[in-house]
Amino acid sequence: MQQALDHFKQELKNLRSSRANPGMLDGVHVEAYGSQMRLKELANVTASEARQLLVTPFDPSTINAIAKGIEAANLGVRPIVDGHVIRINIPPMDESLRKDIVKICKKKSEEAKVAIREVRRKNNETVKKQKTDGIIPEDAMKKLEKTIQDLTDKFCKDIDTLCAEKEKEILSI
Repeated sequence: MQQALDHFKQELKNLRSSRANPGMLDGVHVEAYGSQMRLKELANVTASEARQLLVTPFDPSTINAIAKGIEAANLGVRPIVDGHVIRINIPPMDESLRKDIVKICKKKSEEAKVAIREVRRKNNETVKKQKTDGIIPEDAMKKLEKTIQDLTDKFCKDIDTLCAEKEKEILSI
């Protein structure tokens, strides 16, 4: 369940909000040194201003490959090569784009909840099998099922809270 929550947090970083966020580029892959590499393996990404990201390559010879990788990622931003750095201006979002991103956020939160419920189902099956095999008594089974349900509720609530925070961030101008 913790893994599903951590994955959801990572997914939220990739969603665009009105401010520049270095996490937006976490999913970018770049063709460099003859293989596909993640951007964070090739460069340092910082938010230099509220609406601008600054990508500083570790090796200046990869700057054009990084710019192409960012363009190919279809993030709705255009990289600008400026000497030994790449500047990415984040354009302001219109209302329809904000609503679309909120829908994506809610969809990802529902996917995370489904993953948590799947973990609950598997653990409940394990507990019932242990009871059937005579490993644990029925009262222990009921107690374990209640614990599993409490954990499920806690993690689903955490996901709802994170989604609401991200939604508020996306919709703020």
